[in-house]
Amino acid sequence: MNPEPMRILYGAEVARRTLLQRQALDEYVASPALAASIERLFGEPLTPDQVVARILEDVHTRGDRALLHYAELLNETPPEGALRVPPERIELAWERTPEPLRRALTLAAERLRAFYARQPRQSWLEWDEAGGALGQIIRPLDRVGIYAPNGSAAYPSSLLMAAVPAQVAGVREVVVATPPRNGSLNDTILAAARVAGVAEVYAIGGAQAIAALAYGAESVPRVDKIMGPGNIFVVLAKRRVYGRVGIDALPGPTETLLIADGTANPAYVAADLLAQAEHDPLATAILLTPSPELAQAVQAQVRAQLARLSRQEIILASLAGRGGIVVVADLDEALELANDYAPEHLCLLTADPWSLVGRVRHAGGVFVGELSSEALGDYVVGPSHIMPTGQTARFSSPVNVWDFLTITSVFGVSAPVAQGISREAIALAEEEGLSAHAEAVRIRLRELDQEKERP
Repeated sequence: MNPEPMRILYGAEVARRTLLQRQALDEYVASPALAASIERLFGEPLTPDQVVARILEDVHTRGDRALLHYAELLNETPPEGALRVPPERIELAWERTPEPLRRALTLAAERLRAFYARQPRQSWLEWDEAGGALGQIIRPLDRVGIYAPNGSAAYPSSLLMAAVPAQVAGVREVVVATPPRNGSLNDTILAAARVAGVAEVYAIGGAQAIAALAYGAESVPRVDKIMGPGNIFVVLAKRRVYGRVGIDALPGPTETLLIADGTANPAYVAADLLAQAEHDPLATAILLTPSPELAQAVQAQVRAQLARLSRQEIILASLAGRGGIVVVADLDEALELANDYAPEHLCLLTADPWSLVGRVRHAGGVFVGELSSEALGDYVVGPSHIMPTGQTARFSSPVNVWDFLTITSVFGVSAPVAQGISREAIALAEEEGLSAHAEAVRIRLRELDQEKERP
């Protein structure tokens, strides 16, 4: 008898030791197939990080020549040899896009725009009676680059999820880098760029695209921040260029954690788990439930629904490696595990899901109720689906307007305020052994005190 595609574990401690463990980026080891491919392409055995370091340095040094070299090496030669995609090619992609897909892209962009338009982002100044002021100047970034993968699957929705919030924030120039495959670009990615109002698209991919966006090249002006998902080479390249440019995150494999009780529809729960698992063999799909009956019913539904799906091989690898059902003591224990795990997506399929929302401390997004499927949120609900993975929801947030803004503090100190706070500044400076700091404050304080004493 074939084993069930979705295993069931019992107890929180077992889950912590097994299913809820994660692999750090530094622990990544290339598969034998990938290692062999690297050696064939580069003429020697290299780790993925060594490959990335070589590509970054080469693009930094040789610009377009390096970009075209790696495009040819990796079978990503841009159409007609031009790195920048001409506007007429983007228009052609839009014309080729079926009308239902045009409507879907447009609806997604409209709902994203409406959602992020609600996010506050105002500069402010607070004046005192003597004419001094404190405040913040909030300005958008000048130029943002978005990486749009085009590998075993293309994600035009991810392009929208980064480009639209950037535009709402007021970014002046948004550009896209996306790799060709066998000499062709993905029409739907180009159509998504058109819907988002992005006219500057480059036919480059992988670590070399990240290098071009970070350092610039003859054909590719550098950006201030790089956004968007990608494979291990893209992630490692983003890590290496951080500091020269900003990045959104170092995304790991996508992950969904569901909390469901005995009232949940097992068909819905199974469908959500399978939808997550089809992303990638390393994707994580986990159910926490206090109901053994639901666990068994979901397991049966997973088996039944799997037979109708197209990406069975990927789903089976994902469920075998990182998927599973955990039977917990109660919803309190499920929430404790969820908060420790800090998932990218947390789905609440319980009798009263809104009562649990306030108890969620760490999650990229909370999907409340059985109609709020994570799959629906991936496309048209409104918030960006680019969310923190790998437990980084403990300290980071989904893509939002603030990712595309800088804050400049404004210090306008009036005479009365300077007289009132300078002695404390001098005391702190002297405690830290910074006598020049203390004197820079003291020299002004003496002048202010003398002015105050003048008749």
